[in-house]
Amino acid sequence: MIWRTLVAVAALALANAAQAQPLSTAVRQEAAAVAGLREPAEIVVDRWGVPHIYAQSARDAFFLQGWNAARDRLWQIDLWRKRGLGRLSASFGPAYVEQDRAARLFLYRGDMAAEWASYAPGAKETVEAFTAGVNAYVAEVRAGRRPMPVEFRLTDSRPEDWRADEVLRIRSHALVSNAPSEVARARAICVGGMEADRLRRRVEPPHPIVVPQGFDPCSVPADVLKDYILATQAVSFEALTGARTAEPKPEQRLSQFIDATSAEGSNNWTIAASRTATGRPILANDPHRPVGVPSLRYIVHLDAPDLTIIGAGEPALPGVSLGHNGTTAFGITIFYIDQEDIYAYETRGEAYRYKGGFEPMRLIRETIEVKGQAPREVELRFTRHGPVLWLDPAKGRAFAIRTIWNEPGLAGYFGSSRMWRARGWEDFQTARNRWGAPPLNLVYADTKGEVGWSAAGRTPVRPNWDGLMPVPGDGRYEWAGFVEDGGLPASRNPAKGFFATANEMNIPAGYTRPLGFEWADRTRSTRIHEVLSALPKSTLADSMALQTDDVSAQARRGAALVRDLTSQDPDIARALQLLKAWDGKETTDSAAAAIYETWAVKHLGRATTAAVLKPAAAELVGASSPDPIFLWLESAPPTVRDPILLASLSAAVRELKGRLGPDMAGWSWGRLHHARFVPAAAVLADPQLAAQMTVGPLQVAGSASTPRAATWRPSDFAQTAGASVRFVLDVGAWDNSMAINTPRQSADPMSPHYRDLFPLWAAGSYFPLRFTRAAVLGDAETVIRLTPR
Repeated sequence: MIWRTLVAVAALALANAAQAQPLSTAVRQEAAAVAGLREPAEIVVDRWGVPHIYAQSARDAFFLQGWNAARDRLWQIDLWRKRGLGRLSASFGPAYVEQDRAARLFLYRGDMAAEWASYAPGAKETVEAFTAGVNAYVAEVRAGRRPMPVEFRLTDSRPEDWRADEVLRIRSHALVSNAPSEVARARAICVGGMEADRLRRRVEPPHPIVVPQGFDPCSVPADVLKDYILATQAVSFEALTGARTAEPKPEQRLSQFIDATSAEGSNNWTIAASRTATGRPILANDPHRPVGVPSLRYIVHLDAPDLTIIGAGEPALPGVSLGHNGTTAFGITIFYIDQEDIYAYETRGEAYRYKGGFEPMRLIRETIEVKGQAPREVELRFTRHGPVLWLDPAKGRAFAIRTIWNEPGLAGYFGSSRMWRARGWEDFQTARNRWGAPPLNLVYADTKGEVGWSAAGRTPVRPNWDGLMPVPGDGRYEWAGFVEDGGLPASRNPAKGFFATANEMNIPAGYTRPLGFEWADRTRSTRIHEVLSALPKSTLADSMALQTDDVSAQARRGAALVRDLTSQDPDIARALQLLKAWDGKETTDSAAAAIYETWAVKHLGRATTAAVLKPAAAELVGASSPDPIFLWLESAPPTVRDPILLASLSAAVRELKGRLGPDMAGWSWGRLHHARFVPAAAVLADPQLAAQMTVGPLQVAGSASTPRAATWRPSDFAQTAGASVRFVLDVGAWDNSMAINTPRQSADPMSPHYRDLFPLWAAGSYFPLRFTRAAVLGDAETVIRLTPR
């Protein structure tokens, strides 16, 4: 009790001293009384829109994080909750009933005591404080003391209150795999054999694909993952416009879903003090997700007597997912552990064969509230493995999914709660052992000079199959628990002085336990390692340049394929000349980059599959990604390979002439590749408001195959995924750290912080990420002093 009193007194003295520090008269000063706040506190918003929250207890810090998240992002976090819980129909009407039902299939329905115990001590109190802060702000909006975000007016909806358990029960926002690829593989093998899947996706480490005993690849329905995709997709408001949109074919829906999720990777690295110019470690991280407005991530700083963290996370969650705590720094990228399996069943009615008998499915009936209509009763079915995705009583078939989401401790990114107070490598290892989802490459650095890497994620043990295809659900293929604590690979203070990851297959040599077989193309990793290896004394500027590097190792691979080609067609000959002379640098003024990206991403895959596979299989596999196509072409004889290369390049040149004109001298990658972000609700706005809500366009360099990671949409070359945030941390001299968000911090279209970071992000620039109180106040734009109501 005495200790707590001393802490409170010290915190109050610190706050008073800070307030005595003179501020520029240009700094706006505000005051507010907030119901639910326990002690006076302060939020300093810096000139880049980053809130620095100073509170006298961790409870109040998390409370104000929730309050402030609602202040800047209420529409976004309210929609996050409604989508995850299956409550869209209550606000937006009957067009969302199917999506709501699908979302409810994937809610965590297990023991909440076990769930809370899976995270850091005090996790329940943390989330309760955060949601109380959200609700306090929502109450102010309802009372008219705070503005209602414009999207609520556009949708004629209102924000709802939050409960703490809901934040963790929502699972469908986290990234896990590989159910979609299991389905795509089964269907490709059914139509085109193993060769079709070889052209669809590379398997690493090299591994023979075997159809599981008792499973027929041709038994998988084309739309078996419709509910899975509905449950995890973003919310569209096209249905509220009255416009009729054609529903994609099942194969197209699955292909689009796989393409979108495969773009969600990241880069990170940690550099030892011995390899930096300052003698302090550097930790860099740029997680790649869909880019747009509102921004996926939010940068925030919490400072209380027993809590100091700064970094980024999803605004609907307390704390941060990546950043530092003043002693240790941590960063994330996806490490592709296979955390899902599709099960196929023989059924009788609503019972399924299991170990010689028939076991009844569990049936849950729920009521979905529907705006403007009577509530809808829906049925959710589950087997012992998980949610039933497909049931066909007439054919006696069913499919369900076992996903890691069903286990306690798997709320997306909340495993970071154990990082917030980590003080050394051992704490870091405890945090990684308890990490659930998504599966990650965690990089680490601390002020003592230690650096390292650990794979993290709940990892199923499959004793008798590889997880690459669906399996019978009759009891022959069961998870045998999970990989034990300390069972995943790690590297402490690596001998080479750095550790970098980019979602590639980076399981160390000699590690024999199967974890997963489907990884990202190693093109970004190749370039990152190439650059870091050549830097004996790295600087922050070096890491910033590398995060926005636009050199494609994949493009150099593609250029090597056409090195010996010639053509009598002058346009094709000119295109070949540009590719052969090119260094793989995808700048906005590069004609070669425009040719390469259009050829390799849009035309080469289709030409290869059309030449090699039967028409039905070629249509199913589609364009494919360059990596498995290159792998196949690199081993093909020239008599087979060269006609494919020339035909696909010819098709790319024809497309570019139509888009950019006949003169190649005027072609450039930037004329095609651009970033323009339009929020989903803008379709409901009038033209003037829609324009205000839209950010961009601006030309952007790079592509999915460069460290810059600028994935684009084939229909219009608009960037769809990339760095959601970028951090470069100077470990120990924290005020030197640099960051950028995409495209801003605020979700209010009228705010100066709605689009202010977009030009910086597009140009590869950063702002200082201040940490010490004096530095924060030096960059202050607004100071909000808060007292209990």
